Amino acid sequence: MLIVLLSAVLPALALLYFIYRKDDLRKEPAKQIVRAFLLGVASALLAIFLNSLLLLFGFYSEEPATVGGHLLEAFFGAALPEELAKLALLLLFLRRNPDFDEWVDGIVYAASLGLGFAALENIFYLFDNLDDWAAVGTLRAFLSIPAHFFFAVTMGYFVSRAYFGDPAKVRWNLALALICPVILHTLFDFPLMLSRTAEITGGLFALFCGVFIFMAVKSKEFYLAHHARDAEQMNQDHGASA
Repeated sequence: MLIVLLSAVLPALALLYFIYRKDDLRKEPAKQIVRAFLLGVASALLAIFLNSLLLLFGFYSEEPATVGGHLLEAFFGAALPEELAKLALLLLFLRRNPDFDEWVDGIVYAASLGLGFAALENIFYLFDNLDDWAAVGTLRAFLSIPAHFFFAVTMGYFVSRAYFGDPAKVRWNLALALICPVILHTLFDFPLMLSRTAEITGGLFALFCGVFIFMAVKSKEFYLAHHARDAEQMNQDHGASA
């Protein structure tokens, strides 16, 4: 059982270490990273509750019979409750965090929280598939865990824009911090959910690969954009104090 647990958690911890090391201008305190990660674990439990409510009120079916039903399952059964839970706890965390003072911090903390979510979700998946845990764990390590990382980077990018950008666009950027990850999450999950009851076509496979590559590219762009803003501000501060 220990090897299954480690296989579930280590991919998320590896990406957590990666984003911690990438924060090279003014590194966030390790204790804050850990707090964000643990809040991500809590967000997974909140998402289960929200998911249950949406299922109870008939927004989607656990056994959809149509393509549209699978799309609703991807949106209401995964993307919306999960990203809403993450964003709610991220904003709560940032309000009480004095170390959130740079553009890139929003990405670092969102990614840390998202990886906490991904770690607990991965534990559930692997222990639900003990007969085939190695194959499930390998696929999720290279697809689902990075996907949650990309969703979180996107969320953190817009959260930082809301906090440090144009005050007139705070609500718009906060809306995008939910809308964009939900759309990406839906497009990522939809082909996977449809594959349970239908053969994956070339078009669906292309959609899945295209969304994954798009998220990877945009996540890098988002990080570099905020990193450049922080570097410019740091240079201005040093120049003013010189």
